Amino acid sequence: MTTIRAFTRRPLACSLSAIAAITSLAAPTLAADEVNIYSYREPGLIAPLMDAFTKKTGIKTNIVFAKDGLTERIKAEGANSPVDVLLAVDIARLAEAKEAGIAQPVKSGAIEADIPAAYRDPEGEWIGLSQRARVIYAARDRVKQDSISYEELADPKWKGKICMRSGQHTYNTGLLASIIAHSGEAKAEEWAKGVKNNLATKPAGGDRDQAKSIFAGQCDIAVANTYYMAAMETSDKPEQKEWAKSIKILFPNAGERGTHVNISGAILARHAPNKDAGVKLIEFLASDEGQRIYAEIVNEYPLKAGVAVSERVNAWGKLTPDKLPLADIAKNRKKASEIMDKVGFDQGPGA
Repeated sequence: MTTIRAFTRRPLACSLSAIAAITSLAAPTLAADEVNIYSYREPGLIAPLMDAFTKKTGIKTNIVFAKDGLTERIKAEGANSPVDVLLAVDIARLAEAKEAGIAQPVKSGAIEADIPAAYRDPEGEWIGLSQRARVIYAARDRVKQDSISYEELADPKWKGKICMRSGQHTYNTGLLASIIAHSGEAKAEEWAKGVKNNLATKPAGGDRDQAKSIFAGQCDIAVANTYYMAAMETSDKPEQKEWAKSIKILFPNAGERGTHVNISGAILARHAPNKDAGVKLIEFLASDEGQRIYAEIVNEYPLKAGVAVSERVNAWGKLTPDKLPLADIAKNRKKASEIMDKVGFDQGPGA
């Protein structure tokens, strides 16, 4: 059984007592056979995982969902926090949680065996659970090439032909952080300037909006996550399926360093009242069964070796992930954000 509550972020200028009041109203209950989860992942995506975990273990899951503010909430709650596990949508949120001091190391031989070290924090304070690639959506009828590199996006041949969401979005600062890790800050800044100059319009919307723009002929290529292609292909909105049909996926740098990937993942809360249940949940998500659900139902790339991707994902082509440890890339997040701001990326071309 899964209980889900939504959390709307309040301004952090409010007092700890105010946040405590929010907690008393919305927090999950505490019990030995339950695990309390704060989640940045949408409830619909994790429901199959939680249901399978409860069926296997008998442990009930209580979920508080929010798009932002959960790390701050856990920090404000302190030792009285009811949360056992934080589920995050990307490395930025995981690194943020570690930096905020709200995580504790997870010591589990099962997790270490299931999840490669490149996708785990060296100190064990976060664990990657699934991955998605930062790829290129390309118009099937206008883009003839079948390979590309991130570096090529700064080539003037793409002037006026690229769509992209905000440069300050965590997916794009993560990509720029990987470029810093590979090529240094100077090259990364040069790249950001070049891509900005090639934009068809001022950055706006989410990844699916970029697909819509390609379909409408406003641009030829876009930087986006693989996950959103699956979301469009399986959408109950016919127009989104049409957007997806008009696009092919190119995996940048496939024959070189590999394509930049991001991860969903988990931390075990520092003051977890149900620590053992929290560890069991993370172990389940890293197991064969959990990884198969990530692959088949959520349409993400599993991290455990030997677990196959879904037929849908396989049809897009082979993913060769960047081999740099994500912890090394995450160290450059702040600098990546500064570079995006310095070049005025979100002001769009010509600004």
